[in-house]
Amino acid sequence: MIIKTTGSWHTVLDDNRNEVPCKIKGKLRTHGLRSTNPVAVGDKVKFYRLEKENTGIIAEILDRKNYIIRRSSKLSKESHVLAANLDQAFLMVSLVSPRTTLRFIDRFLATSEAYRIPATLIFNKTDIYSSDLLEEMHELMKMYESIGYETIGTSALLKKGTEELKERMKGKISLVAGNSGVGKSSLINAMDPSLNLRTRPVSAHHSTGKHTTTFSEMFELSSGGFIIDTPGIKGFGIIDMDREEISHFFPDIFALSGDCQYYNCMHINEPNCAVKKALEENRLSISRYESYLSLFFDDKGKYRTSRY
Repeated sequence: MIIKTTGSWHTVLDDNRNEVPCKIKGKLRTHGLRSTNPVAVGDKVKFYRLEKENTGIIAEILDRKNYIIRRSSKLSKESHVLAANLDQAFLMVSLVSPRTTLRFIDRFLATSEAYRIPATLIFNKTDIYSSDLLEEMHELMKMYESIGYETIGTSALLKKGTEELKERMKGKISLVAGNSGVGKSSLINAMDPSLNLRTRPVSAHHSTGKHTTTFSEMFELSSGGFIIDTPGIKGFGIIDMDREEISHFFPDIFALSGDCQYYNCMHINEPNCAVKKALEENRLSISRYESYLSLFFDDKGKYRTSRY
């Protein structure tokens, strides 16, 4: 299993729990490649050793049961695979220093739905929230829980929620993602101090996080299971999604769509749309609907809003 990947070198954990630095066999580097990285943390591979150098060559990448991807910052490729073969994903968000947008949350959740990865929202830094922010957090938790997502409030400083997280991660492969500065590495350290991941403070000038984690890496938790720490993510876009299917990845919108007049209703300007009706009657969150629209028009650029 790949536990770390940095450029051309990939660390493989073999069946005897030995870590072996490996490179990829030439033809695997470009064969059918649509992403910036041919292998990702969590991939199961077959490799052979170069005994004299104590390194290896990855000869085969086994089929993935799932994976989670984001839009690549490199224009020549479509996507970047964050991790593969996950049991669950956790999105860490913060309402301050820096603030995570609702659109970012919804795009991550839609991506998790698309690849059938159960997702949980972690609201971190609760120790610095004002009473107004705590109230807002509880309202957001209530909204996402009503859709079917689990939520948890945490504080790395106070170690709040760390025991619950360890229990949820026990015996599983878990991804932890989020914007830079939301405290992923700090919370992982609070869960398991033996890992001692590197952290950096949030920029006081911009209230944004500085990239500490520069690549995805998997760690074995002392309490059992594996956790994948990822680089700070700026956003998610449509990758491998048909525009007509985007509503399927918003469970609250999909549940309403069965009452639309047209079976292929896009919930934009069609008559007798149950989704638009629910929006007007405050049975659907406007932030969720606008997140749906932002994905629907993502590549065409026809929809713009700065509200969320």
